[in-house]
Amino acid sequence: MSSGRGRSSYLGDRVLGTLELCRVPVIAAIAGACTGGGAGIAACCDIRIGTETTRIGFPIARTLGNCLSMSNISRVVSLIGPARTKDLIFKARLAEAPEALALGLLNEIVPDVETLQTRALETAKLVASHAPITLEVTKEAVRRIRRTLTRDEGEDLILRAYMSEDFREGMDAFLNKRTPNWKGK
Repeated sequence: MSSGRGRSSYLGDRVLGTLELCRVPVIAAIAGACTGGGAGIAACCDIRIGTETTRIGFPIARTLGNCLSMSNISRVVSLIGPARTKDLIFKARLAEAPEALALGLLNEIVPDVETLQTRALETAKLVASHAPITLEVTKEAVRRIRRTLTRDEGEDLILRAYMSEDFREGMDAFLNKRTPNWKGK
């Protein structure tokens, strides 16, 4: 890919892929808004715990006019299904904690940040006390079952989004704190 964003997207996919391939379960403790790249990181984690104020989503259709990588689309679809993925992205909305729990974007909700830190540590200790090979092979089996599109399978889509006039407009609007004027070009 020739664009700088393409290289950045590739690096992001490699980092998230590495996180996903970690042999031990990964726990995300999420407080407040979790959007874009943060939501992508959360989707890679095996257990996601949030607070009552946690909101998760990908508001890119409203903000930058870009797209998720094929790997991130695969992860989110695997977590919540195609219809719900499209709903979140098409409407550029964030799922509030109770909805995120019902969708599978969160595994648990706690009242506040202090409780979140305690609960994440308790969960980590509990999981770490279990048979490590069982955890490892279960994690890998679930990863293998999930169909992940490769970078090459979606390169045309990434290029269409990131090379568009709309993306340039979205970036300019975002940086200048104004509403974008989308043209579909």
